[in-house]
Amino acid sequence: MGNIQYFQQQQIDKSKWDACIDGASNGLIYAYSYYLDIMSKNWDALVLGDYKCVMPLTWNKKYGVHYLYQPPLAASLGVFGKEITASLLDDFLKAIPDKFKYWDISFNHGNFFQLKDFDLHERINYVLPLNESYDKIAAGYSHNTKRTAKKSQTSTDLMQKDIHIGEVIALAQERLQHVTKLSDEDFDRFKTLYDLLYKKQMATTYAVYTAQRQLVASAAFFFSHKRAYFILAGNHPNGRTLGASHALLDSFIQEHAGQNLLLDFEGSDLRNLAFFFSTFGATVEKYSAIKLNRLPGYLRWMKK
Repeated sequence: MGNIQYFQQQQIDKSKWDACIDGASNGLIYAYSYYLDIMSKNWDALVLGDYKCVMPLTWNKKYGVHYLYQPPLAASLGVFGKEITASLLDDFLKAIPDKFKYWDISFNHGNFFQLKDFDLHERINYVLPLNESYDKIAAGYSHNTKRTAKKSQTSTDLMQKDIHIGEVIALAQERLQHVTKLSDEDFDRFKTLYDLLYKKQMATTYAVYTAQRQLVASAAFFFSHKRAYFILAGNHPNGRTLGASHALLDSFIQEHAGQNLLLDFEGSDLRNLAFFFSTFGATVEKYSAIKLNRLPGYLRWMKK
């Protein structure tokens, strides 16, 4: 097995790292080296043996103190590999260098354990398998979602794929500016990431326009590990009465039904969003997170 080693970013063998994420039983797109390079301010890593299992350590520095944080638009990280156990996760957490005095990070669904030495708290994701026929999947919609999706198919004028990511980002920025911590720099990083993944045929966009060519619903999706990630949405209030968001997701589901694919809604702990996702028949996928504060007393008030 080998020991768990701490590597700084420049010491990481990116090809071996990505090969590990490719073959991991709990692999997720957020853990690829290029995703971390773009979306994280800094990242180092813990590596078991010859990249048998890995854990990215996404970090930043404030007041001279190093801390671990969850990068924007990277819902969950943690330990990745083929055989993950509670004991292994515990070993990885104990191997995190002492210089990281504050942790606020989320682990992936394959790290959902109770640990003796660390207090992990439960978080909620929603997922929807798309491997059945569209009719069978749609039968699992709530009554209201069935009705809204049907109504929206006749009242919205144009469903379009592969619109420019800048349009999705602009609408998302406009609508989320008062409810999100995402900065302009975060959105710029995301555009760079999207462009890279689009070239790799791992990303697409969906959009709903009105007859007046107003964009009322939009979303970016990423693909990896037999998952489709509902990564970013931009919705306009004018689309609400049209059921534009329902139409967009229903269109995506219809197009990908029958494929060995899991639609990953990326959350949420927000009750309204969780309810919305559940109306499509999505079910809970639990994962865990940790907040750990080892700051010296005079800095314990610090938040990232």
